[in-house]
Amino acid sequence: MRRIIIGTLAGAAVMAMNCAAWAQTQLKVIVFPTLSNLAQFAAQSRGYYSKHGLAVELIYTPNSDELRDGLAQGRYHIAHGGVDNAVAQVETDKVDLFVFMGGNSGLNSLIAQPEVRSYEDLRGKTMAVDSPVTAFALLMYKMLDVKGLKRGEYEVKAVGGSNQRFQALTKDKTYAAAILSPPFSIQAQDAGFKDLGTAVDVIGPYQSDAGWVLRSWAQANAETLVHYIQANIEGIRFALDPANRAAITGIVAERLKLPQPVVARTLQYAFDQKGFPADAKLDMEGFRNVLKLRADMLGTWGGIPPAPEKYLDLSYYQRAMAGL
Repeated sequence: MRRIIIGTLAGAAVMAMNCAAWAQTQLKVIVFPTLSNLAQFAAQSRGYYSKHGLAVELIYTPNSDELRDGLAQGRYHIAHGGVDNAVAQVETDKVDLFVFMGGNSGLNSLIAQPEVRSYEDLRGKTMAVDSPVTAFALLMYKMLDVKGLKRGEYEVKAVGGSNQRFQALTKDKTYAAAILSPPFSIQAQDAGFKDLGTAVDVIGPYQSDAGWVLRSWAQANAETLVHYIQANIEGIRFALDPANRAAITGIVAERLKLPQPVVARTLQYAFDQKGFPADAKLDMEGFRNVLKLRADMLGTWGGIPPAPEKYLDLSYYQRAMAGL
């Protein structure tokens, strides 16, 4: 009888574990394959998503078009990327979405061919961008504008995300410069490319990556979104804890398929620059600057940016924080 009871209990335990696995909410999250996803990498690798009842698939996008279109068309539930893409979706594509959490400052730098000595050397040259009307392209336009190069005094060509821009610079010298973030900016400098300065040093605070969702999906999946945010907050807390430096280095190296020494330098740079705010909090001043860049560089809204609240709903983030 004792064996029967033990066997029954063991079977019940296995069934409970299986049911827990079956009960996990499946999420498809589209991201760029960069350091920007530090919270997501940690949350997935350390089991924080599972802890919150989620089975998250991180899907790498080749460019911002797929990220935006895929979210709007329902192929993905959640998007993380340059937050100006979310603004563009609202303004240009009329997609009803909102930003629910922050991410990082981007740690973006303008990286140029080795022979480029100054911004003036970029006049009449071609720059590699992702989308020419969103996010880091606008950041580059403003940096060039501040340094005396007006739009129209250089060319731009869309090649894709940060990795694709890095590859374009290394394989085709007709591309004079591009905005790159770590680890690609660090790899480029190691290869002899010129660092013309960081974006925040030229234009001020900047909210780079953030998370956003369709409003209809969030309303139908409110608890899921709150749990997803909680897992990401736990992920970034783990990543930013100096005691976990070796562990997060290994996680990022595996995810980005990079040597650990390169990742170690990348993380040291990111943390020294305070590129990742505590708890993935949105930088409101940085987000206002994102809107100002769109107004200045594209003439959107007649040059006068709207209030940030048009694109935000931080109530889910606030609920997530309250529950941790």
